Formats: sequence, structure tokens, C-alpha cells
Amino acid sequence: MVLFSLVQKKTSIVVFSDLDATLLDHASYSHEAARPALRLLEREKIPIILCSSKTAAEIERLRDSLRLHHPFISENGGAIFIPRGYFPFSFMPHRETPRYLVIELGTSYSKLREVLGCLQHSYPGAIQGFGDMAVEEVARLTNLSLEDACLAKQREYDEPFLLGNEELASEIAKRVNALGLQVTKGGRFHHLMGGNDKGRAVSILTSLFRRQQPDLVTIGIGDSLNDLAMLMAVDYPVLVQKPDGSYDPAVRLPNLILAPFPGPDGFRASLVELVPLLIRQEFS
Repeated sequence: MVLFSLVQKKTSIVVFSDLDATLLDHASYSHEAARPALRLLEREKIPIILCSSKTAAEIERLRDSLRLHHPFISENGGAIFIPRGYFPFSFMPHRETPRYLVIELGTSYSKLREVLGCLQHSYPGAIQGFGDMAVEEVARLTNLSLEDACLAKQREYDEPFLLGNEELASEIAKRVNALGLQVTKGGRFHHLMGGNDKGRAVSILTSLFRRQQPDLVTIGIGDSLNDLAMLMAVDYPVLVQKPDGSYDPAVRLPNLILAPFPGPDGFRASLVELVPLLIRQEFS
């Protein structure tokens, strides 16, 4: 693994991580292989910011199980959820909940469903969205439990969909772009979004952290094209392997660090090497 960039003075670190096929195993959703890295981050008091296509409800459940208390980014950058009182300064959120101050970037789910309905009318039988699926079907397609599939359907800013004919992907993307929306491809589904941007969300949250820690260094870890904007927004971008051992050919950055394993094994291997180097300031 080759490291890039030189840092000459002591820094603080924040890690941004994708979930599916990165921190979580693609098939089992287990994070067991990543535990040594998670313990390292906890010991060094390094925040890990979960940044995923998952819903806030899904991320909250995982975040609570991992005993994380940091902000998170839901639905491909649709919104940033910041725990109340997390930062010792004020900022202007778009909305508030009992637990969080929320910065919203994405288009409302109702609008996305309206657009998807128009696409389904134009391409009969070719598109199936999450909103069209029963909980049981979502569970079958994602290998989630029924309870987790219910959480996955609690969408606010992103509509995953299956495309029966991949040759239509480019044509559909052009139509969606003309409406000011976009389509991206994740590990299992295409995603219809508007304004969602993992990179922008990471940049906004980084700017908040840097109000306290001007010398902040950021690490980002992902596995697919869906993570490219996030990886472009950090100082140290890390790409883990796909389950078959390959790297997503669409992710190309001059300073990209290639993790030696897929999923949580790659997450662990990259962080247990990179984080101590940053802490010791021994770079090569």
C-alpha cells in the first residue's frame, strides 16, 4: 500500500466511511473483521463518520450498536445528521429532531417517487423502485432481515431502483439530468437522487470540524463509484476491493490508496497501517 501526501506537524484525524461492502461485509453485513480498526479509532479518539446510501434509521441502529456518538451522512449525501451539542458552536440547520440538527442537501422522497413514476411510464416493466417493493422483497434482494428491510424503506432523499435492461442506464440518466436530478450506481441498485452529494456533505462536515481543529486530516474509505465524490473530498482516499478481489475501475484518483482486501478486511488493513503513520508523522 502506497501512502501519499506529507504532513509536517501534529494533526487531528477524522475518518469518513462507506458501509455496504466497506465497513460491512457485502453478503453478511458483519463488521467483525473491522473490529481491530474500530478499537484503534476509539482508543485514539478519532471520530468515524458513517457516510452511506443507507437511511438515517438504518445508520442510527448500526451507530448505536457500535456505540458511536458522531455525526453521520445518510442516503448518498442526502442529509447530515449532527447530534445536538456535538460542536461547541452554533450553526444553522435546515431542520431539527429531538436527537439531531439536520443539514439537508437532497430532494424530497415524494418528488423522487413522482419522477420515477414518469420513468416507469416511459419504460414499462424496466424499472422497479424501493417504493414499489414489499418489505419481504427488499429483504430478499438485499439479504437484510425483515426488521432491517423496514428501516431501509424509511427513505427521505434517495430512491434505489432495479433496472431490467442496463442498456437503458445512459438514456435514463440523461432524462433525469435534464430534470436537475441524477442517477448513480451502488453495489446492488441504481439510485435516483437530487442534490445528494457525498462529497459536498463530507466537505460541509469537515469545515465544521476544522472550526475546532484547523490542522485536521481526513481519511475516506469506500468501494465503488458511488463513493468517488467522498473520496475526492478527503486528504487520504482509500478504496477497498470488491468481493471478487478487483477494484472498481471507475474510481481513479492520483493519490488513491488501494486496500489489500475486500470490505471490512480492507477497512481494517488500511486503517491499522495509515492511522499510526499519521499519528507518528512518519511518512514515506
